[in-house]
Amino acid sequence: MESTRKKLITLLADAKDSFISGQRLSDELSISRAAIWKHMKALEQEGYEIEAVSRKGYRIVSFPEEMSVNTIQWDLRTVWLGQKMYYRNQVDSTQSIAHQLARDGAVHGTVVVADEQVKGRGRLHRPWHSQKGKGIWMSIILRPNIEPQRAPQLTLASAVAITRMLKSVCHVDAKIKWPNDIFLHNRKLAGILTEMQAEQDLIEYVIIGMGINVNQNQTDIPDSLTEIATSLKLETGETFKRETLIQSILKELEVIYDQYIQQGFSAVKSHWEEAAYRMGETITVKTRNQKWDALLVGIQDDGALIVEDQTQNRRVLYSAEIDWKRGKEE
Repeated sequence: MESTRKKLITLLADAKDSFISGQRLSDELSISRAAIWKHMKALEQEGYEIEAVSRKGYRIVSFPEEMSVNTIQWDLRTVWLGQKMYYRNQVDSTQSIAHQLARDGAVHGTVVVADEQVKGRGRLHRPWHSQKGKGIWMSIILRPNIEPQRAPQLTLASAVAITRMLKSVCHVDAKIKWPNDIFLHNRKLAGILTEMQAEQDLIEYVIIGMGINVNQNQTDIPDSLTEIATSLKLETGETFKRETLIQSILKELEVIYDQYIQQGFSAVKSHWEEAAYRMGETITVKTRNQKWDALLVGIQDDGALIVEDQTQNRRVLYSAEIDWKRGKEE
């Protein structure tokens, strides 16, 4: 159910430059005129510029530059995903906060967003550089009624949601690099970290962490990562409003998740393979005792990578070191 504050912002935003009387707002929200005034003062403290004119009412002059729950939620067009949201200016990691919230009973679809992470992490506990105001650092709490072994499918679904957002909002054709990265022009743009609390046959909760580089300049990228990492701003020359991107990701993920729960993994799988990095190309696979060239042909329902070796035998990879550059200069 929408909060009163969110409904108020929506009413003011939909009116654009027109005034809305205090009485109309009072009637629409079923609260007193005094309560309306208190909400307006609270919005001003959050950075909204509100104009109040006697006998005309209120209107929003400008929205805050700083991100907040209200700035994300007021145009969020989802049914359940992100309707409960937490925002923090600085955190160690949104994953850590999401784990604590989940243990405390946070509802399915709860979202944690931070402006900055000081101990952001990716897969295999690798550090993730999460500068203040530059990217999307977000964790999503899900409580799916599926078997624990199916949890990796949610990583694949989340990757599809991000690439759909990037295509529809940013007009870029990003690719999904197995198992959990988003690439644009052969450089890493985003990463996904999926963590789970489960018993043998029951998932208690899954947390999907997303880190997306949005408005970083070249000087924001550490020297050690300049050849492998990028941002939307570096690739397009544009500065993006992060709230808009978050709203789109959550909308896309809600649609994909609902389809996945109702219809199974087949729809997600086909979308993932359409956006797969190096699909149909040659890569080099390194296992403990072998190194060999293979053709990337798809994924299994459990998220494992399917490749075809030089004898045209198909092999399934659950873990392997892959040289993704193989064949790009050929």
